[in-house]
Amino acid sequence: MARSLPPLTWFRAFESAARNLSFTAAAHELGLTQSAISQQVHSLELRFGCRLFVRKHRGLALTDEGRRLVPTVARGLGTLRTAAESFETRTDQMVLSVATSVSIAQWYLVPRLKAFCDAHDGASVRLMTKVWPDEFSGSGADVEIRFDSVKNSWTNSTLLGSNRIVLVAAPELVGENFATGNSREEIARHPLIQAVGTSDTWQSWADRQRFTPSLLPTYYVDSHGMAVDLAKSGAGVALTSSTIAAPSIIDGSLVLLDEGSFAAQDGYHLVFDPRLRSELPGRFADWLVAEINSTEEIAAVQFEPGSDGLS
Repeated sequence: MARSLPPLTWFRAFESAARNLSFTAAAHELGLTQSAISQQVHSLELRFGCRLFVRKHRGLALTDEGRRLVPTVARGLGTLRTAAESFETRTDQMVLSVATSVSIAQWYLVPRLKAFCDAHDGASVRLMTKVWPDEFSGSGADVEIRFDSVKNSWTNSTLLGSNRIVLVAAPELVGENFATGNSREEIARHPLIQAVGTSDTWQSWADRQRFTPSLLPTYYVDSHGMAVDLAKSGAGVALTSSTIAAPSIIDGSLVLLDEGSFAAQDGYHLVFDPRLRSELPGRFADWLVAEINSTEEIAAVQFEPGSDGLS
């Protein structure tokens, strides 16, 4: 059976005394009495069966055993101090916790978060990425960005973006003969990319288009962000969220195909306490809504409300 470790206080007393070469200075540093430091070091010496210090009239000197112990104890205490600091919030620092869909984190927060923090001097942001709605339970975040059915709603929730389903592909896949105004048959001829866990499927697209052949996707992915990445690689045509596709349409790595866009049945819901509107969570929420709306407008995927996008 493994022997228990000596108390941490003994190691702290030893490290401070070794660094200061004085029990008195160590006592002052740790807020203890000189006799308490001396007793804790003596207890450690009894436990290890060796002397760690030579007591002198004007201070201390380390023995060979003491010098051997110092670096290991110092590293250990340093590691514990770092671990503790990672859980302690500085009182002068604003920390915003955001539990978010992976796709929103990938396409909006990662490229833009530095600008938000720069504009809010002293702010820190803790991102926690989620995929499925049940993963948000008990997150305790100041702001949540959930992907779920538009029929579901939470207190103080806002649906982000235009929330359309669009068809996108890489420019090299589109080519000269597969451009804006493409036919349903041409689209169906290519490998199809489908985000799972959503009601917006290639079959629902086919039903809206009155396209009778059954459509079986070649690729299934667990987020719209991954669908966009796969489409950018030239793997096929993605049926995906206009919100997530917009940045790639702007930079030219994806082309928007205008055959059959429609209102999404699932979308990204922004949830936060409106009582925090004037505080950091509220400012973050307003900033994110503005960023998404602006990006979609630039990408020309902000469709008219009520339009089914069908020709």
